[in-house]
Amino acid sequence: MAPPNIRSSSSNRKAQLSVFTGYVFAAAGAAIGAALLIISLWQPQALSGLRSVATDASAPVGKAGAGARVGSLNIFQAIAGYYRAGSKNAELEQEVRIARVRLAEAAALKRENDRLKAAIGLREADPKPVAIGRLIGSTSSSARRFAYLSVGRSDGVRPEMPVISPMGLVGRVLEAGQGSARVMLLTDSESMVPVRRSTDDVVAFAQGQADGTLRIRLINLGINPLKKGDVFVTSGAGGVFPPNIAVAVVDTVTKDGAVARMLSNPAATDYVAVDPVWKPEAVRMVDVQAGPAKDKP
Repeated sequence: MAPPNIRSSSSNRKAQLSVFTGYVFAAAGAAIGAALLIISLWQPQALSGLRSVATDASAPVGKAGAGARVGSLNIFQAIAGYYRAGSKNAELEQEVRIARVRLAEAAALKRENDRLKAAIGLREADPKPVAIGRLIGSTSSSARRFAYLSVGRSDGVRPEMPVISPMGLVGRVLEAGQGSARVMLLTDSESMVPVRRSTDDVVAFAQGQADGTLRIRLINLGINPLKKGDVFVTSGAGGVFPPNIAVAVVDTVTKDGAVARMLSNPAATDYVAVDPVWKPEAVRMVDVQAGPAKDKP
């Protein structure tokens, strides 16, 4: 009978010992983990020191990762900016050219206005609005054209005051309540506004036609000098509306004037300013002169 292999049995014992040691370490780790879990559930603050130490130990790694992430983003942004630099420069150059043109036009207009004001001695200041309100409604299907404001007598609004939007004249106050007002729009059939052509002294009346347009009726009849695209502004006659407020632009030329559209569309207007009557004394004079005439048979 052959003798047993002593080397082979020694190797088996070492393997068994290593397996046993692994089980012992695993059991010990499980026991330690269970103990830490119980402690964390029973007294959470007891392990706060260990958590702080672990957080402090991992902080440098987190900072390094964040720095690498930010650095990579900056690199990608730099690459993208390099490829878009050409188009961005072209857009900026185009904007600069347009801005220079607009600046030159504005400077030319300012010089022209200064010359005109110096020539006629104009020193009038724009009137301060009585109130700023919102157009809260309007009539669109009726033969009469009215709008309603969110301001009234408590805000200083009174009848006959002009109502103006950033685009031009809207109408005039017809009735004023305590917190609201009714406005007669320029397109109302009873509306009549003295106007003139913005480029010269061609005077006329802008009369509403109840269909969203205005009839421009020339005062001096003869050869009609109007053409499509002419802009009319208030002339200041009558004393209600201040001069040089945009009113309408000509669409169609007729024999005795033109048909024009309002520049300030009430349907597209949100906020408006209520200005004081330009020349109250002129309005009172007209009312006094018209009073006895109405009483005559």
